[in-house]
Formats: sequence, structure tokens, C-alpha cells
Amino acid sequence: MSDAFAPFDRIAVRRHRDRAAAGLEAHDFLFAEAAERLADRLDDITRRFPSALDLGCHDGVLARALKGRGGIERLIQMDLSPAMARRAARFGPAIAGDEERLPFAPGSFDAVLSCLSLHWVNDLPGALIQARQALKPDGLFLAAMLGGSSLRELRQALLEAEIEAAGGASPRVSPFAELRDAAGLLQRAGFAMPVADLDEITVTYASPLGLLRDLRGMGETNALAARTRAFTRRSVLAGAAGRYSATEENGRIAATFHILFLTAWAPSQSQG
Repeated sequence: MSDAFAPFDRIAVRRHRDRAAAGLEAHDFLFAEAAERLADRLDDITRRFPSALDLGCHDGVLARALKGRGGIERLIQMDLSPAMARRAARFGPAIAGDEERLPFAPGSFDAVLSCLSLHWVNDLPGALIQARQALKPDGLFLAAMLGGSSLRELRQALLEAEIEAAGGASPRVSPFAELRDAAGLLQRAGFAMPVADLDEITVTYASPLGLLRDLRGMGETNALAARTRAFTRRSVLAGAAGRYSATEENGRIAATFHILFLTAWAPSQSQG
């Protein structure tokens, strides 16, 4: 994808992950929950996968969740961030690599897995095509990615505060894929039997600062190519915090995450 049309600054994505790597386990609740749900889905598939790829492995959170589950015999981990890959190497082979430029020969894996990484990919259809090509015939693709109306409460608070303080709004929260589009993307990428479903996870905090600390600690802060490079005005931050805090119930504010689960198979004659 041309840089002129790329929504994300991939260098910033890598830097955010590099910075978060050492302390990720203090903030990885969302990654850990998604990894457990991916492992549960693998447990429902009565097959063995001798060789699998963890695409966007972070610090090895999916490897920790699997621990021999799901029929995965050998897991190769890969992350855009070299610092994350070094942390993931505690749990098995790990390399630094780009989801948009997979360094693997066609037909290398029996399964390609991904846990909350693909929402930062600029060319998602292209990345899915590469994942399908990396699979052997009848290989499994199984991914979790942020989508839908994730962080809708934060989005709304920031939008209203910036419009009031500055008369307009700049991009601050990433666009997310919608459930209605997910199966179609898999089909366009050449997968067979595509299925997409959505889980909603709501987390509560004592204040908006708690959410912002976790997003930073996860390496999930703003990496939009069109983001403003200037510091956010104090009036915008204060206004957003005030609006967000006004939504609290029982002294807690809510942060909603929508996780899309994508399941599909590389085409094979055995599928009929």
C-alpha cells in the first residue's frame, strides 16, 4: 500500500511496542483474555497442527495460553517489534518481522494464528493473502483483532472535548474493521469456509487515567499516520477526562472492547 494512503505509521507502532515490551505483563489483561479465547477455539478443532505461526506475538502471550493446547506442536512467533520478539523467545522460537511482508515460503505452516495485532496493519487484505499463502492446503487461519466500536467511550469524550476547545477534531483513535466486513475480507483473500464472530469485553476503571496507562503499557497508543505531532492541549485532555468521568456508574468508568474472531481455511481439494 502506498504511504500516501496508509492509515497507520508502522514505525510508530513498532516504537510503541518496543517501549511497552519490558512491562507488558502488568498491562496485558486484554491480550491474555483474547489468547485464552483463541485457545478455547483451537480446543474445539480436533486436529493436530505440527507447525504454526503466531503472527504479531507480542511478548509470547498466546504461547503462554496454549501450553500444548489446541493441537499446536511447534509454534514460531513473530512480532513487528524486536523487543517484543526477544521477550517472546522465552517461550519458543521468535523473530522480528512485518505482518505486511511475511518472510516465509508458501506452504510453510499448518496453522497461522494472530492475537490482537492485525488491527494495526495498513493493508489488511494483503496481509490476509500472505497468511493464506504461508499455509499448507487445508491449513487453519485463526485470529483475534480489535474491531467494531472498541473504545467508543474514549472516542466520544475526546471528540466532544476537542471540538469544544479547538473547533475541530484530529484523528486520535484508530479506525476498526466491522464484523459485517470480516468474513468478506477472508473470502477476498482466497480463504475457504470463512467465519467471523464478535465478543464484547467491558473493563472498568476508577478514572480515565487508568485506561490511558493501560493503553500505553500495551503499546496501543495513537499511531495514526494523520495524527497531530503536537502535544494535546491541556483543555482538551481536561475536557475529555471530565466528559468520560461523567459516565461513571458506582464510581467506575467503562471501557468497551470489541474483539473480532476470524476463522478460515486454506483451500484444499479435500474440502469437497
